Amino acid sequence: MLKRYMHNREREHALRDDNRIVREFEWGTEYITDKANGDDPRKLFSDFSKNAIENSDEFFFSPEINDYRLENPVAIAPGSDISRLTWTSGITTPSTENNTVYGHWFPHKSNKKAAVLVLPHWNAKAGTYFDLCKVFNKVGLSALRLTLPYHEGRMPPELERADYLVAPNVGRTLQSLRQSVVDTRSAVRWLKEQGYEKVGLVGTSIGSCVGFFAFVHDMQIDTAVFNHVSGYVADVVWNGLSTYHVKEAIGENVALDKLREYWLPISPMAYMSKLASLPERPQRYIYTLYDLSFPVDLSRDTMAALKKHHIKHSKVSIPCGHYTLGEKPWVYYDGYKIVSFLRKHLK
Repeated sequence: MLKRYMHNREREHALRDDNRIVREFEWGTEYITDKANGDDPRKLFSDFSKNAIENSDEFFFSPEINDYRLENPVAIAPGSDISRLTWTSGITTPSTENNTVYGHWFPHKSNKKAAVLVLPHWNAKAGTYFDLCKVFNKVGLSALRLTLPYHEGRMPPELERADYLVAPNVGRTLQSLRQSVVDTRSAVRWLKEQGYEKVGLVGTSIGSCVGFFAFVHDMQIDTAVFNHVSGYVADVVWNGLSTYHVKEAIGENVALDKLREYWLPISPMAYMSKLASLPERPQRYIYTLYDLSFPVDLSRDTMAALKKHHIKHSKVSIPCGHYTLGEKPWVYYDGYKIVSFLRKHLK
């Protein structure tokens, strides 16, 4: 009965967004190479995927940033301490707007030792996760809320949704998720440059995947919470409720097994062995039992992979769904599991 109720609620939430567009399928080889020369895109992506995973430190490399700019909080939110941080992304894309990164900064007034980087979900609106950042302040932590590629001020004028982040364009999706990780690592570097000794991270939904890649490739991140868990981006697109329009556009152009191969560099399952080889750091994985967007079998497969690789971790399962996790009482329980874990390991 609970399962049926939650699934119905998930569908109601998903169908409220009536602006999902079924876009044309594209290979997008120009987003991974300028030397395609008419080669078979299937071979190009197969080779690219293998090389990116073998050289993932280079794939997710974050260059030095020399134009961080922290704006006066009065201009952003009069009467508050919220400031806006901007810089030029380490990845250049065809969308000019998307090449500037935005973050909202919630500094704790006295504790300058620990901070949390907050990565939102796909199509998060302006102002979301501000309340979570304020909770971090209340427990003694500073917080930086990042804007993901193609969201909010980074959205080009032709979009209503952040369709280019996960798209029926194979190459652009690879570039977009890569850019998300590079921007995340640049944000971590800025926090370290401000003198913060410890940096934690929490990512939700697609932000959870982005946070995982950053966590695996950046030892400056001391602890992390991954809020919603799945191992393969291709499988989420294929089976998830929120991405039906992306799957429809892909159609019969690419089979699931091949899409999984092409998008393996942006899938957590590709980096389990690498994570297992690193020094232990506190990490928590939260998933929901009635999720139709990150189907629960994909979450359990990820948990099984962590166990198989002997990666020490904390896990939390919550009896609700992807969207309903944002409703009472689940949002409070989820918030407690996020905040308490990070506070414990950052204080």
